[in-house]
Amino acid sequence: MKLNTATVEEAAKALYIQALKALPPDIKAGFQRLQTSETDSTARSMLATMVTNIRVAEDTQNLLCQDTGIPIYNVTIGSGVEFDGAALKAALVRGCTRATQEHPLRSSVVHPLTRKNQHTSCGEGVPVIHVDFNDAIETVEIEMIPKGSGSENNSFLRMAIPAEGIAAIKRFVIDCVIAAGGKTCPPTIVGVGIGGTSDLCVHLAKKAATRPLGSRCSDPDGASLELELAGAVNMLGVGPQGLGGDSTAFAVHIELAATHITMNPVAVNMQCHSARRARATITPAGVEYGY
Repeated sequence: MKLNTATVEEAAKALYIQALKALPPDIKAGFQRLQTSETDSTARSMLATMVTNIRVAEDTQNLLCQDTGIPIYNVTIGSGVEFDGAALKAALVRGCTRATQEHPLRSSVVHPLTRKNQHTSCGEGVPVIHVDFNDAIETVEIEMIPKGSGSENNSFLRMAIPAEGIAAIKRFVIDCVIAAGGKTCPPTIVGVGIGGTSDLCVHLAKKAATRPLGSRCSDPDGASLELELAGAVNMLGVGPQGLGGDSTAFAVHIELAATHITMNPVAVNMQCHSARRARATITPAGVEYGY
């Protein structure tokens, strides 16, 4: 299959708009679970307001949140796909720009020093584009994540050492959730990266934070730690929007990578309650949209 860049451009545009307007089914189910288990009246009221916002956004085809985020495109290319990497990148940028200008959307992307806004949601290094590969035959997947600043501003990295053990990882995650408080617009998905290098560890935390609810770390020890930390986080009393309650997080997700014998980096990246993402799957049969 030869990848058509016009198809990629249209998908990049459509995904950005879709992600900003409709939450994935797993996130909606997560709200239902929290509403069932929440014991605090203020927290229940706040969760109900969030659910209403989700419904109104979908019913009126409006945005879930005014923050259109930093656009991230995760591209996974299967086997038997012919493509031009530079053309692929350019198509994603064009699609992102068109979504912003044609919808139109608020551009939240500025130059880090001058703060100049090009009103395209694009700039140096943005949209953020990650490319990976798998063995799916003649298949390309594009996942779009608009990452809002409320959650992204609460990102943390600690270069722990092996002597500190797993206890240091647990303590760091809990301390980060406490420090973030209501600034992440909880309930959150707490993404934790463990291992690798400093940059890989932070990337793993972002990958974990944007995984679907109900998914588990592929490593058995990581999966066990996810459940333990989720229970601990929801005992902190931060609650929805930081106003107290049991529902501080939908889940804690962990992604792991091998690391150096003298290192044990750990990173935390959180996703807000409006955990937006959208996905397009491109095959010879056409384009299928989903989450």
